[in-house]
Amino acid sequence: MTLTMNPPTLALKEIPRAPRRIRAANALVESLKREGVTHIFGMPGGASLPIYDAFYDFPEIKHLLMRHEQSAIHAAAGFARASGRAGFCTATSGPGATNLVTGLADAILDSTPVVAVTGQIVTTWIGKDGFQEADIIGITLPVTKHNWLVMNADEISATIHDAFYTATRGRQGPVLVDIPRDVLQKEIDFDADALFPTPRYQPPRHADMQMLARAADAIGKSKRPLLYVGGGAISSDAWREVRTLAEKTRVPVTTTLMGKGAFPESHPQSVGMLGMHGTAYANYAMHETDLIIAVGARFDDRVTGKLAAFAPHAKVIHIDVDAAEIHKNRKADFPLLGDAKTVLADLIPLVAAPETEAWWKQINEWRAKYPLRHHQAGDVIKPQFAIDVLYQMTKAQNPIVTVDVGQHQMWAAQFFKSEEPRTFITSGGLGTMGYSLPAALGAQCARPDRLVLGICGDGCFQMTMQALITAVEEKMPLKIFIINNGSLGMVRQWQELFYKERYHSVHLTNPDFAQVAKAFGAVGLSVSRSAEIEAVYRRALAVKDGPVVVDVHCDPTENCFPMIPSGTTIHDMVIEDPRYGESGRRTPDAGRRTAGL
Repeated sequence: MTLTMNPPTLALKEIPRAPRRIRAANALVESLKREGVTHIFGMPGGASLPIYDAFYDFPEIKHLLMRHEQSAIHAAAGFARASGRAGFCTATSGPGATNLVTGLADAILDSTPVVAVTGQIVTTWIGKDGFQEADIIGITLPVTKHNWLVMNADEISATIHDAFYTATRGRQGPVLVDIPRDVLQKEIDFDADALFPTPRYQPPRHADMQMLARAADAIGKSKRPLLYVGGGAISSDAWREVRTLAEKTRVPVTTTLMGKGAFPESHPQSVGMLGMHGTAYANYAMHETDLIIAVGARFDDRVTGKLAAFAPHAKVIHIDVDAAEIHKNRKADFPLLGDAKTVLADLIPLVAAPETEAWWKQINEWRAKYPLRHHQAGDVIKPQFAIDVLYQMTKAQNPIVTVDVGQHQMWAAQFFKSEEPRTFITSGGLGTMGYSLPAALGAQCARPDRLVLGICGDGCFQMTMQALITAVEEKMPLKIFIINNGSLGMVRQWQELFYKERYHSVHLTNPDFAQVAKAFGAVGLSVSRSAEIEAVYRRALAVKDGPVVVDVHCDPTENCFPMIPSGTTIHDMVIEDPRYGESGRRTPDAGRRTAGL
């Protein structure tokens, strides 16, 4: 008998490559590459030096040297929010790691997928108060989905895989991996082709079919339904399904601050953002609705106000991937636990369109009576006008907009309409001042093909303005617009309205931001007259080879309306500033003094 052997070349293909002997730090960076990391935002230090030494061998992964670790994690968040992929940042031990905490807290509240890797002091000194030691695992436990302290170098690659899986599955969020310096320096056998077991964390996808049928029946029988869409619809890539459901049922759509872009705001069925500074007609619709269809939203206090009085006539369909959110703030009559995209895809074929003609008649009356508008007159620039002009000049390019926190954030949410997901990026849950500039930098890395605009407050800009030098080094064509009213505007507004104008620690002595930008090597422009604003904006938008900062000097007394004061009800809503006389419209109880923040 003659035996026929396989050709040697075929046999060789079936033999896996033998593991290589490499440093654990190099295995870490190879693992990052395997997970698809293209950009790293970080700042080196003693405990993370082995990682940076390994970065030297991987020039294909772009490292951006930030000037503060908080900016690094905000940049990673901006990258994640603009791209839909996990952002990555790194820091050293001690203060480097603790400087990430604000960004981790921001990301956990806004469900932003970020992976942070920190260096730790050597294992023999852990627990002995060694130089730059901090228990970053204990510190970040409340503000991460999960964290790991890797004491075994052989576990680095599998841990990195678990970290990216955990950050991006289910309700997305930040994770942290802490690795001691001596662990990073060990030699290990590394197998680039190793397969990892499926992680035990398996978030739900499909909702209960009987509950789906009941929810569909409730939609068909409702008279005043309202789609209430949050950031979870963007995280799960469910915006197409949201639009399909809305158009099939002719249901009006309101979005949260985090949900902007999940449904086109120019669409006739959009009633805009709801909540404390949302449109009056969105808030009236929410108050009068008989059925809330909540998609990836969490009924937070900035939306509900006084929870006991919120949407008093409504039953609730609540679609969410996180079981902890369902029933947390508002009881769900039809809980649909699962991935929003999958649940909506299952729900849409079951739904019949309700009769909404009378409901739309009422909504359109509210829309006509209480439109969003601003009162620009004279030379002094109104901040709403400054943002509206920027929107009108750039809307054809559909830019990505990153926004800081405060009055300008709410004006941007009102006047800068979002047509696509991942184009309006801001700090929602934590309300982190200083978020916009580094987030814009991260967004530009994720989408180099898009115009990126950063809208900042003058107080916010000063918190992370050192990130501008990174944008200069990388020749990023960011356009940063500072809404400069010489104060911490939202705090000043609250002191005016609820603390008898007892202003304290709220007015700012600002530098000349245009000159600051020039000192950093960016283009700096300034405008203080309304007639000149378009020309200055055009100059800024024409710059293509580096960042531009535009210092927009605005009316320091302007307040942000509509406004439902914290913890109150729709009956306390102030629709327009009463200083505008006959043109200002308010509800009967408008202007009533309420408790503070």
